[in-house]
Amino acid sequence: MATASKVGVKGIDTTSYLAKDLDRASAFYTELFGFAPTLEFKPIGVEWTFAGGETFGIVKPPSSPWEKCGGVHFGVDDIKSAVEQCKASGITFEDDAKIYETDGCFLAFAHDSEGNEFILHEMKRR
Repeated sequence: MATASKVGVKGIDTTSYLAKDLDRASAFYTELFGFAPTLEFKPIGVEWTFAGGETFGIVKPPSSPWEKCGGVHFGVDDIKSAVEQCKASGITFEDDAKIYETDGCFLAFAHDSEGNEFILHEMKRR
């Protein structure tokens, strides 16, 4: 059972990935999301805020080396359509774009322009 945080953590405001080339990564995610960044603080980073308030960002810290990131699940309404649209745009996937099914969702594992991994994720309707 979850308990209240002693420091007041109430959720996740932003998730960020590292970028090798900020302009290339910005173009990739702008195309993927279908809307322009909501905040740019170049040459360090760019962010997109979704209708629900969640924010995803890419950053290129001036003194840190790039490291592969992963773990973000981008929610979609129709995973089959989303995978096909991504493939048509040249986005690469693990396992030939196989869609995996769990008890609660469908998942497809993809790569961004920088080599980071992300997941297209469709919740099952209950």
